[in-house]
Amino acid sequence: MFCRLLSNAGAISSENPQRDFSRLLAEHEQAYAGFKVIRDTWTFTDSRLILVDVQGMTGRKKEYLSIPYGKITMYSVETTGAFDLDAERKLWIGSNPQPIKKKFNRSVDVYAVQGLLTQLVK
Repeated sequence: MFCRLLSNAGAISSENPQRDFSRLLAEHEQAYAGFKVIRDTWTFTDSRLILVDVQGMTGRKKEYLSIPYGKITMYSVETTGAFDLDAERKLWIGSNPQPIKKKFNRSVDVYAVQGLLTQLVK
């Protein structure tokens, strides 16, 4: 379904995201894609976006943030410039005025992530 968007997108596990993210999914939930963002991961499913925030020096501690697409009110991307190596993605959730901010390095096609969000956020 989303293969066209994911070619050369820096996607991880695009061959079988369902298997690779199975521990995070509900019984009938379908995973579409995952993106590696520095040490973190963004997983797109048919009903929500799952952000995995790897914390600490060892990376053993992780926070899993589940965001239903219906709660995403706005999103933006700031692309890289000549001297800026990272693009920045912002998500506004519900009525919270402060966005969730994550940086993407050049290995992730931020336009593919933007296209996926556009298709899934209603």
